[in-house]
Amino acid sequence: METKEEQGVVGSRLAVPITILPSGETFLGDSSHSILESMHRLGRRGIPVGCRSGGCSVCRIEIVEGEWQQCRPMSHAYVSDEDIEAGRVLACCVTPTRKMTLRVLGRMRRVIEQPTAA
Repeated sequence: METKEEQGVVGSRLAVPITILPSGETFLGDSSHSILESMHRLGRRGIPVGCRSGGCSVCRIEIVEGEWQQCRPMSHAYVSDEDIEAGRVLACCVTPTRKMTLRVLGRMRRVIEQPTAA
């Protein structure tokens, strides 16, 4: 079992390493903010954030590995119960709870998969 220091606990917040496939880019998520909010703080220009409330699917992701919890409802027009069970969720509606690996499925995929400027 990981210690609080290994998990990146700061007060009641948890800094969670998140890796984006296929690039392997890793950033720290924050257990008190949605994955989308953490991705937006990457500093990448052009990350579409859509409605930020689970109703547009711009931020659709697949959590390949890791743990998360739902922090707000997701529209069933975009995410079914089967999707949620399979880890296909909206990044604006979930927070990371453990180290995770994800793949971007929604419209923000083209921005996330672009190489960053050196």
